Amino acid sequence: MNLLNKVAIVTGGASGLGLATVINLHQKGVKVVLFDVNGDKAREVSEVLGEGVSYSCVNVVDEDSVKVGIQQTIQQFGELHICVNCAGIAPPGKTIGKKGVHSLDHFKKVIDINLIGTFNVIRLAAEQMINNEPLTEDGERGIIVNTASVAAFDGQMGQAAYGASKAGVAGMTLPIARDLSQFGIRINTIAPGLFHTPMAAGLSEKIVEKLSNMVEFPKRLGKPKEYAALVQFLIENNYINGEVIRLDGGIRLAPR
Repeated sequence: MNLLNKVAIVTGGASGLGLATVINLHQKGVKVVLFDVNGDKAREVSEVLGEGVSYSCVNVVDEDSVKVGIQQTIQQFGELHICVNCAGIAPPGKTIGKKGVHSLDHFKKVIDINLIGTFNVIRLAAEQMINNEPLTEDGERGIIVNTASVAAFDGQMGQAAYGASKAGVAGMTLPIARDLSQFGIRINTIAPGLFHTPMAAGLSEKIVEKLSNMVEFPKRLGKPKEYAALVQFLIENNYINGEVIRLDGGIRLAPR
């Protein structure tokens, strides 16, 4: 898909991987709407980036909230071609820890936002995309890019909820690709490793160094712009569909 003058929504678009994606797509001529639960931060980002970037205060778990955000996107830009799902949380919690057994509400919250929230946006974005005229000679009408994590495959201690949620995102990628193929809509998932995002901002230099040494090469945390570059590649390469791609410098997480 050619990026110029296409319309995208990016969940979690006000920070981290989502923000890097918004900036990159905007620079490539895409009209972008940030979906973020932090409406004030999303507004600030849209004002800084200027023309061609808008925002909507969206809670990805809430059906009506996502519907309103998509309606606002259509009202402003007319169509929807690209959906990038970056919204997510990663609070740690051991199955049994110093404070006792893992909170079931805590587990449900992570699943709700990371997995159910992602699916909620996917289905409603796809519902809108099927209205598009074919964009390529293959009949492509839209593309969806999700965010999983290497924790889906080798999660560490304290990542039962997070790992389960991201494994769900990875696991539903191919079935959804098959569901949407008849409409000319592709879907792929990126599984990032350790990245410099707000989730990692509170880590000490010692911990960052330790984590960086776990990466095969290059020995550092990933840069959000590298995630954004892969999103762009997945959009532009029409033959990649139903894939889960690790973006992690070759890291395989140790148990602790």
